[in-house]
Amino acid sequence: MPPPVPVSMPISGDPFSGNHYVLKKQLLKLIGASFNIYDANGTQILQANQKGFKLKEDIRLMGGPGLQTELIGIFARKVMDFSASYDVMDLQTNQRIGVFRRKGWHSMARDEWVILDANEVEIGTLIEDSLALALLRRLLTNLIPQNYDLLIGGTRKVDLKQNFNPFSYHLGIEFFTPPQDYDRRMGLVAAVMMAAIEGRQAG
Repeated sequence: MPPPVPVSMPISGDPFSGNHYVLKKQLLKLIGASFNIYDANGTQILQANQKGFKLKEDIRLMGGPGLQTELIGIFARKVMDFSASYDVMDLQTNQRIGVFRRKGWHSMARDEWVILDANEVEIGTLIEDSLALALLRRLLTNLIPQNYDLLIGGTRKVDLKQNFNPFSYHLGIEFFTPPQDYDRRMGLVAAVMMAAIEGRQAG
């Protein structure tokens, strides 16, 4: 069955309104990690900064002029948690957007996350493409690119696919439907989390 065709939507001043993005990891960063996010025109519109030396995960998504404005925060609730929960916050309003919760034992073999809305009601999942490929990735590390599907109500809304490159981390992000039943920002946050947290196994 062929994959769904991305919906045509013009890119405007809203960095979350596009359908195609590329996330690239900055190289040679000594403390923490940074990820640049580009739109379909190849223009960098967002930057995610993962803070180093933090007991609890702290990632900030920056935008606006000079990428100096904190737009979204991704914060772990606990220092160490096998079934970790991450609050996604709108830093402009200090309101929670949603929650990503890792399925502990399930993610040992195949990465799987539950997606919750702002009221912590489950609305979807974020899951690695297949169990067989997931097991091979754990054996061969970065030789097999990562691939994740974001599902809302059982329907694939976003595809996160790593390009094969053993020397750098590039993640393609494709949205397939308009954000009528979920907050579109959660799709880009999912990409950042996969790159910053699960992407550690891929280099």
